[in-house]
Amino acid sequence: MMRRNYRRNAKAAAAVCGAVVAACVGLAQPAAAQSSDVVFYTGTHQSGEATSVDVTSTACHNLATPAASALNYAAVDVDVFFNADCRAGAPGADGDLSFALSSLHTADFPYPAVSYRVRTSG
Repeated sequence: MMRRNYRRNAKAAAAVCGAVVAACVGLAQPAAAQSSDVVFYTGTHQSGEATSVDVTSTACHNLATPAASALNYAAVDVDVFFNADCRAGAPGADGDLSFALSSLHTADFPYPAVSYRVRTSG
C-alpha cells in the first residue's frame, strides 16, 4: 500500500514541477520575442526599446537606434556590425570586427550595434 501512494505522489509532483517549469519558461521570454524571431534592444540583457528584424531580408540594414543587446529565436544567423552599412571594424574604424548572433541565442554587444545582415544558409 505504501508503495502505491508513493508512486501516485511522485507522479503528481512530477506533473506539478513540469507545469511550473513550463509557466516559468513562458514568463521568461520578452514580450517582443512573440512578434518577431530576431529582436535588437537599446539596453543590455534584452531591455529598453525593441526593434524587430525581418528575417526574410538578407540585405544590409542600418538600425534607427544603436542596440546594446539582441535575441535570436529564428533558424537563421545574423551578422551584427558596429559601423553603418554593414562595414566591419570597431566603431569608426576599418577592420574585421563583427559579431555573429547565432540562431537560438541572446547577446550583449561589446559596442553599440548599428547595422546587421541576416546570413543566408549555405
